[in-house]
Amino acid sequence: MADQINSLEELKGAVSDDIAGVQGESAAEAAREPVRDELGRSYATGKRKDAVARVWIKPGSGKVTVNGKEMNAYFARPVLQMILRQPFEVAGVEDQFDVMATVKGGGLSGQAGAVKHGISQALQLYDPSLRASLKAAGFLTRDSRVVERKKYGRRKARRSFQFSKR
Repeated sequence: MADQINSLEELKGAVSDDIAGVQGESAAEAAREPVRDELGRSYATGKRKDAVARVWIKPGSGKVTVNGKEMNAYFARPVLQMILRQPFEVAGVEDQFDVMATVKGGGLSGQAGAVKHGISQALQLYDPSLRASLKAAGFLTRDSRVVERKKYGRRKARRSFQFSKR
Protein backbone atom coordinates (compact mmCIF):
# COMPACT_ATOMS: atom_id res chain seq x y z
CA MET A 1 0.00 0.00 0.00
CA ALA A 2 1.39 3.37 -0.97
CA ASP A 3 -0.27 6.30 0.81
CA GLN A 4 -3.09 6.16 3.29
CA ILE A 5 -5.96 8.58 2.68
CA ASN A 6 -7.41 10.07 5.86
CA SER A 7 -9.76 12.82 4.64
CA LEU A 8 -12.18 13.63 1.85
CA GLU A 9 -9.86 16.31 0.46
CA GLU A 10 -7.02 13.79 0.14
CA LEU A 11 -9.39 11.36 -1.57
CA LYS A 12 -10.59 14.07 -3.97
CA GLY A 13 -6.98 14.96 -4.80
CA ALA A 14 -6.05 11.33 -5.43
CA VAL A 15 -9.02 10.79 -7.74
CA SER A 16 -8.34 14.00 -9.69
CA ASP A 17 -4.69 12.93 -10.15
CA ASP A 18 -5.84 9.58 -11.53
CA ILE A 19 -8.30 11.23 -13.90
CA ALA A 20 -5.69 13.76 -15.05
CA GLY A 21 -3.46 10.84 -16.05
CA VAL A 22 -6.01 9.75 -18.63
CA GLN A 23 -5.92 12.10 -21.61
CA GLY A 24 -9.05 12.58 -23.70
CA GLU A 25 -10.83 9.41 -22.47
CA SER A 26 -12.97 8.62 -19.51
CA ALA A 27 -11.37 6.55 -16.76
CA ALA A 28 -13.67 3.60 -17.50
CA GLU A 29 -12.79 3.48 -21.20
CA ALA A 30 -9.07 3.74 -20.48
CA ALA A 31 -9.29 0.69 -18.21
CA ARG A 32 -11.10 -1.40 -20.85
CA GLU A 33 -8.95 -3.38 -23.24
CA PRO A 34 -10.14 -5.35 -26.28
CA VAL A 35 -10.92 -8.99 -25.49
CA ARG A 36 -10.03 -11.26 -28.43
CA ASP A 37 -8.96 -14.89 -28.80
CA GLU A 38 -5.97 -16.20 -30.75
CA LEU A 39 -8.01 -16.15 -33.98
CA GLY A 40 -8.91 -12.45 -33.56
CA ARG A 41 -12.53 -13.12 -32.59
CA SER A 42 -14.59 -11.79 -29.72
CA TYR A 43 -17.14 -14.02 -27.97
CA ALA A 44 -20.24 -13.09 -26.00
CA THR A 45 -23.46 -14.69 -24.80
CA GLY A 46 -26.81 -13.03 -25.45
CA LYS A 47 -30.11 -13.86 -23.79
CA ARG A 48 -33.77 -13.00 -24.39
CA LYS A 49 -36.84 -14.77 -22.99
CA ASP A 50 -35.86 -18.47 -23.07
CA ALA A 51 -33.34 -18.13 -25.91
CA VAL A 52 -29.57 -18.22 -25.36
CA ALA A 53 -27.18 -17.24 -28.16
CA ARG A 54 -23.44 -17.82 -28.33
CA VAL A 55 -21.93 -15.22 -30.67
CA TRP A 56 -18.47 -14.87 -32.20
CA ILE A 57 -17.54 -11.80 -34.26
CA LYS A 58 -14.43 -11.18 -36.35
CA PRO A 59 -13.46 -8.62 -38.98
CA GLY A 60 -14.95 -9.50 -42.34
CA SER A 61 -17.49 -8.60 -44.99
CA GLY A 62 -20.68 -8.57 -42.91
CA LYS A 63 -21.76 -12.20 -43.32
CA VAL A 64 -24.09 -13.40 -40.53
CA THR A 65 -24.43 -17.15 -39.91
CA VAL A 66 -26.94 -18.49 -37.37
CA ASN A 67 -26.88 -22.23 -36.53
CA GLY A 68 -25.00 -22.92 -39.79
CA LYS A 69 -27.52 -21.08 -41.98
CA GLU A 70 -27.41 -17.64 -43.55
CA MET A 71 -29.31 -14.93 -41.65
CA ASN A 72 -31.89 -14.62 -44.48
CA ALA A 73 -32.62 -18.36 -44.37
CA TYR A 74 -32.83 -18.71 -40.57
CA PHE A 75 -34.68 -15.44 -39.84
CA ALA A 76 -37.00 -15.19 -42.85
CA ARG A 77 -39.05 -12.23 -41.57
CA PRO A 78 -37.54 -8.82 -42.45
CA VAL A 79 -38.30 -7.51 -38.94
CA LEU A 80 -36.04 -10.16 -37.38
CA GLN A 81 -33.26 -9.39 -39.88
CA MET A 82 -33.56 -5.69 -39.00
CA ILE A 83 -33.20 -6.56 -35.29
CA LEU A 84 -29.91 -8.33 -36.02
CA ARG A 85 -28.57 -5.35 -38.03
CA GLN A 86 -29.37 -2.74 -35.34
CA PRO A 87 -26.16 -3.04 -33.26
CA PHE A 88 -23.98 -2.54 -36.36
CA GLU A 89 -25.98 0.50 -37.49
CA VAL A 90 -25.87 2.15 -34.05
CA ALA A 91 -22.12 1.50 -33.73
CA GLY A 92 -21.50 2.64 -37.33
CA VAL A 93 -19.69 -0.54 -38.39
CA GLU A 94 -22.01 -2.03 -41.03
CA ASP A 95 -20.44 -4.77 -43.20
CA GLN A 96 -17.19 -4.76 -41.20
CA PHE A 97 -17.72 -7.87 -39.05
CA ASP A 98 -18.63 -11.48 -39.75
CA VAL A 99 -20.93 -13.07 -37.17
CA MET A 100 -21.16 -16.76 -36.30
CA ALA A 101 -23.91 -17.54 -33.80
CA THR A 102 -25.46 -20.64 -32.29
CA VAL A 103 -28.80 -20.15 -30.59
CA LYS A 104 -31.02 -22.50 -28.57
CA GLY A 105 -34.38 -22.24 -26.87
CA GLY A 106 -37.37 -19.97 -27.27
CA GLY A 107 -39.01 -18.92 -30.50
CA LEU A 108 -37.71 -16.96 -33.46
CA SER A 109 -38.41 -13.55 -31.92
CA GLY A 110 -36.61 -14.42 -28.68
CA GLN A 111 -33.73 -15.95 -30.63
CA ALA A 112 -33.35 -12.79 -32.73
CA GLY A 113 -33.26 -10.70 -29.55
CA ALA A 114 -30.69 -13.04 -28.01
CA VAL A 115 -28.42 -12.82 -31.07
CA LYS A 116 -28.78 -9.01 -31.05
CA HIS A 117 -27.76 -8.90 -27.38
CA GLY A 118 -24.82 -11.22 -28.07
CA ILE A 119 -23.64 -9.16 -31.06
CA SER A 120 -23.78 -5.97 -28.97
CA GLN A 121 -21.80 -7.54 -26.13
CA ALA A 122 -19.20 -8.97 -28.53
CA LEU A 123 -18.83 -5.64 -30.37
CA GLN A 124 -18.09 -3.76 -27.16
CA LEU A 125 -15.58 -6.45 -26.17
CA TYR A 126 -13.89 -6.27 -29.59
CA ASP A 127 -13.71 -2.47 -29.61
CA PRO A 128 -14.39 -0.77 -26.22
CA SER A 129 -14.86 2.62 -27.91
CA LEU A 130 -18.20 1.35 -29.31
CA ARG A 131 -19.55 0.75 -25.78
CA ALA A 132 -20.96 4.28 -25.31
CA SER A 133 -23.18 4.21 -28.41
CA LEU A 134 -24.37 0.63 -27.76
CA LYS A 135 -25.15 1.39 -24.11
CA ALA A 136 -27.02 4.60 -25.03
CA ALA A 137 -29.20 2.58 -27.40
CA GLY A 138 -29.89 0.06 -24.61
CA PHE A 139 -28.43 -2.94 -26.45
CA LEU A 140 -26.08 -4.04 -23.65
CA THR A 141 -28.91 -4.52 -21.15
CA ARG A 142 -30.54 -7.94 -21.05
CA ASP A 143 -34.30 -7.65 -21.49
CA SER A 144 -35.46 -9.42 -18.32
CA ARG A 145 -39.10 -9.84 -19.34
CA VAL A 146 -40.08 -13.51 -19.37
CA VAL A 147 -43.36 -15.41 -19.50
CA GLU A 148 -45.23 -15.43 -16.19
CA ARG A 149 -45.74 -18.90 -14.73
CA LYS A 150 -49.11 -20.62 -14.56
CA LYS A 151 -50.74 -20.39 -11.13
CA TYR A 152 -52.45 -23.18 -9.23
CA GLY A 153 -56.25 -23.10 -9.52
CA ARG A 154 -56.24 -20.95 -12.66
CA ARG A 155 -56.37 -21.69 -16.37
CA LYS A 156 -53.28 -19.62 -17.24
CA ALA A 157 -51.03 -17.20 -15.36
CA ARG A 158 -53.89 -14.79 -14.60
CA ARG A 159 -56.93 -16.17 -16.43
CA SER A 160 -59.40 -17.78 -14.06
CA PHE A 161 -61.98 -20.43 -14.86
CA GLN A 162 -65.37 -19.20 -16.06
CA PHE A 163 -67.60 -18.28 -13.15
CA SER A 164 -70.85 -20.21 -12.93
CA LYS A 165 -73.57 -18.90 -10.66
CA ARG A 166 -75.65 -22.10 -10.79
